[in-house]
Amino acid sequence: MKCRIYIGYALACCLIISCKQPLQQSVVQYQGFQINKQTPVDSSLIRLIEPYGNQLKSSMGKVIGHSLNGMSKKQPESEIGNYMADAMKEMAEKKFGIKVDASFVNYGGVRSYIAKGDVTVGQIFELMPFDNLVVLQEIKGTVLQQFLDATASDGGWPLSGVKMEIKDKKAIHIIIGGKAFDKNVSYWIANSDYVANGGSNCSMLKGIHQENKGYLLRDALIDYTVESSAKGKSIDSNIENRVVNAN
Repeated sequence: MKCRIYIGYALACCLIISCKQPLQQSVVQYQGFQINKQTPVDSSLIRLIEPYGNQLKSSMGKVIGHSLNGMSKKQPESEIGNYMADAMKEMAEKKFGIKVDASFVNYGGVRSYIAKGDVTVGQIFELMPFDNLVVLQEIKGTVLQQFLDATASDGGWPLSGVKMEIKDKKAIHIIIGGKAFDKNVSYWIANSDYVANGGSNCSMLKGIHQENKGYLLRDALIDYTVESSAKGKSIDSNIENRVVNAN
């Protein structure tokens, strides 16, 4: 053990002092191992990770809500999309203390579904496995039109606070908060930081100031589900013709 410590110390000193001759890897070797049912079980490794596995299983299996019908993903509108966008909008308003005109979830970010029955924390992680943050932006109506056109071109995104039609991959007949859309008005919108930073072909939002409190979209979904359950409500959403194809 003393020899190993000495060698490690000498190597560390060499790395620090010998800046003129940095070490460079010249050979890479690896060996593949196939794991199947016949692979011997390492009982010591199982004992090592078992406490962590049990703790994870307990936290992920916690029931936080209920779905009467189950919710699946589809375009231009879906029950699970409405649930996610509604959760983002409501929880963003509470977290930021700002009236949010509209919220959006990029369609590609919806990664799973909600089955009929109890809803667990683990299911929310499957639905939103990314650490995307909820951010707010105040944008001009002209920019919002570009953004809505981008969602229309992608087949329709989950949204809340907005109704619109898609024609020739453009957003038309837009209603926001029950009022006709006005390009001369500025609107507060909630998005993930991924979209706000230009992801999913939304470069029109990049560079616009973001209100950010480090609040994960996944946490917003969990909080919304817990609050709905506390009120004795299921988390089910319905198709409301928020986004329809005009042609």
